[in-house]
Amino acid sequence: MPYGKEWKGFVAIYKDLIKYELNKKTLFDKIWDAHVVTSIEGGQDVLYIDRHFIHEVTSPQAFDGLAKRGIGVFRTDKTIATADHNVPTINQHLPINEPLSRFQVEKLVENCEKFGVELYGLGHPYQGIVHVIGPELGITQPGMTIVCGDSHTSTHGAFGTIAFGIGTSQVEQVLASQCLLQSRPKRMRITVDGQLQKGVVSKDIILYIISKLTAAGGTGYFVEYAGSAIRSLSMEARMTICNMSIEMGARGGLIAPDEITFEYVKGRAFAPKGEAWDKALAYWKTLYSDEDAVFDLEYNFPAEDIEPMVTYGTNPGMGIKISQSIPTANAEGGQSFTKSLEYMGFREGENLIGKPINYVFIGSCTNSRIEDLRLVANYVKGKKKAHHVNVMVVPGSQQVAAQAKAEGIDLILQEAGFEFREPGCSACLGMNEDKIPAGEYCVSTSNRNFEGRQGPGARTILASPLTAAAVAIAGMITDVREYLN
Repeated sequence: MPYGKEWKGFVAIYKDLIKYELNKKTLFDKIWDAHVVTSIEGGQDVLYIDRHFIHEVTSPQAFDGLAKRGIGVFRTDKTIATADHNVPTINQHLPINEPLSRFQVEKLVENCEKFGVELYGLGHPYQGIVHVIGPELGITQPGMTIVCGDSHTSTHGAFGTIAFGIGTSQVEQVLASQCLLQSRPKRMRITVDGQLQKGVVSKDIILYIISKLTAAGGTGYFVEYAGSAIRSLSMEARMTICNMSIEMGARGGLIAPDEITFEYVKGRAFAPKGEAWDKALAYWKTLYSDEDAVFDLEYNFPAEDIEPMVTYGTNPGMGIKISQSIPTANAEGGQSFTKSLEYMGFREGENLIGKPINYVFIGSCTNSRIEDLRLVANYVKGKKKAHHVNVMVVPGSQQVAAQAKAEGIDLILQEAGFEFREPGCSACLGMNEDKIPAGEYCVSTSNRNFEGRQGPGARTILASPLTAAAVAIAGMITDVREYLN
């Protein structure tokens, strides 16, 4: 009989199975669901934000909005400010020369004093690029929601956080309420398994992925990076991966925390201590995607296929392996492809090895951490840069700069003919005094190669710190693998 004990038992088992399947969550969903204050009819959620980072570029209008409404910052203890985008990287103890930069930095100081927000401004030992100081201070911790008025907030996802950039009006919203109205993005998982070649580092991994997916391939998604090649990376290398998630159109990227993560966070200035650490660690160990959790889209790449990468166009998706030639219009198609090559002064089918380079920039929130500087110093030690190359090395924070000096990295770089500067975003975006001259090529460890990104008319070629170091020594684009023992 269909309504007998056997049938009722089957229904009960089936319901339990459905409930179990529905409870299988991705890491992203676990964190998102834990931060939903309320859900709005129509599909959006009000998310509680654990940490809000601000800087001088996207905060002035937000503070002005609060002042006009006669309200303050709701959770000053959850808000951290620093000056990074507009700051000079030479003589930071002197007044800023560029008028707009000076105004924005001064306005940040004024607003933080007025609203009671902690500021790590110029001269403070914690000052630096916003996405460098959060992790190194232990402010960034697994399981958090983190926002900033900066697209590369996705960097913090390396710790197993939901971290993403927001607009100025949203900066005001978070300052006022510590919450944010958001639509839940779709979930993507990118798995990289296998052993990386010698000379291939995390920047090459992410440039490779973006070249495969294109600059719009992640639109509408939050990406989880997984696989043995990802798990083998240090925290600083993972930050480079997550930093550039936005460059394929994704809302953000994250990596499940593990022992490497916990060891990195432990003991840092703002990390939990004592019993609080034990409690936090117990929670952090639950932060992973459940087995058989369903993603909306998945990609798998073999680590062995990745080579040192360089870009040839005007978006990060226009990248090639160092051994490859620039694609043809037949392969890529589109007016934008042709326009991009015209701007860069490259030809279809051209191989970039041997291309003379006059500028190299090593820095930005993508590659300005101590491991990046160690990698560069180890390569250039005992060598000299090509006579025609101008090399700027800009540490990501005062703490990175201090560590580099303690290890003698600054001297190694200076002996090689590199210029070791003071912390800031520098030539990543050309909002400050550090710009690449029009028409010149710059091999850059930054994250974007848009037209004029590093200065009006500048031509940017994205690469890893190791490739950038090799280019500086050779004076031309080169395959760093040929010089590694």
